[in-house]
Order: sequence, then C-alpha cells, then structure tokens
Amino acid sequence: MVEKYIKQTRPFVVPTTDGKLIEEHYGVASTGDKKFSVAHMIAPAGWSEPFQTPQFDEVTIVFKGQKQFEVDNEKIILKAGESILIRKGTRVRYSNPFNEPCEYWSCCVPAFTIDTVFRED
Repeated sequence: MVEKYIKQTRPFVVPTTDGKLIEEHYGVASTGDKKFSVAHMIAPAGWSEPFQTPQFDEVTIVFKGQKQFEVDNEKIILKAGESILIRKGTRVRYSNPFNEPCEYWSCCVPAFTIDTVFRED
C-alpha cells in the first residue's frame, strides 16, 4: 500500500567539501523516491561547481541572495523571488560569485543522482 503522505522532519544532509549546505527533503538519498527530488540549499559567497550536463529537468527558486547560471555562453543571474527551469541535457554551470550566501530550493525530475548529473572534471 502506498502511503497517503510523507512528512519530512529530518532531511538528508548531503556531505560536501565546498561549504555548500544541501538538505534533500525528498529523493533517492532521503526517501528512496526516484521520480523527483526536492532540496534546500545554501551556497556560500564565492562558491562554484564545474560544468555539468544533467539527465533530469531542474527547477531552481531563489529565496535569498543571487545565483549565477552559465548556459551556452550566456550568464543568467537569478535574484530572490525568481526561478528558472534548466532542461535535461543542457550543459550548465552553477555558481555564486557574489559577496553573500544564496539560499534556494531545487526540484529535479527524475530525482537527482550523482550518476545522472555528469559533472565535468
């Protein structure tokens, strides 16, 4: 029988080495769900990741600060209250080159996995 609801009180905190906080509320690591994932994140000032070509759609909603996206040589900056959808198969680089932390939520369909993000070295 499928549960009628799941109340999340202990999101999975993803171990990182770059100072970024990742709290997965729903997804493979936290609930075993492969259909979608939802995570709360805080990227410190100066944070960045390598380019990647994920095999999932990802919606990002910024709550505080700013976040930069690089897509096809275009730099896109999201501010608090703005959102973006990055389509599956798009080469993208995420960063926070600004002087304040960026707090945001991310939803991936299907769920984020390290095997489907395809980060470049």
